[in-house]
Amino acid sequence: MAIVAWIVLGLVAGLLAKLIMPGNDPGGLVITIVLGIAGALVGGFLGTQLGFGGISGFDLRSLALAVGGSILLLAGYRVMRGRR
Repeated sequence: MAIVAWIVLGLVAGLLAKLIMPGNDPGGLVITIVLGIAGALVGGFLGTQLGFGGISGFDLRSLALAVGGSILLLAGYRVMRGRR
């Protein structure tokens, strides 16, 4: 159930990451949302490994981890797409 919660949270995180990092993304809004979902999963995994605990619901800590992971993946995506 935790994976499903991170995916749903990732939809919100992807949109928030787009608001925090505006610009002309090579993939548009759909890619940003997909990166948000992946970023939420990465943020949740790293947060669990670093001892922040697992997801127990939608709270500020979970949202911050998801948005942080989304921003990290969005920045990496922009760097990789910019080199082509």
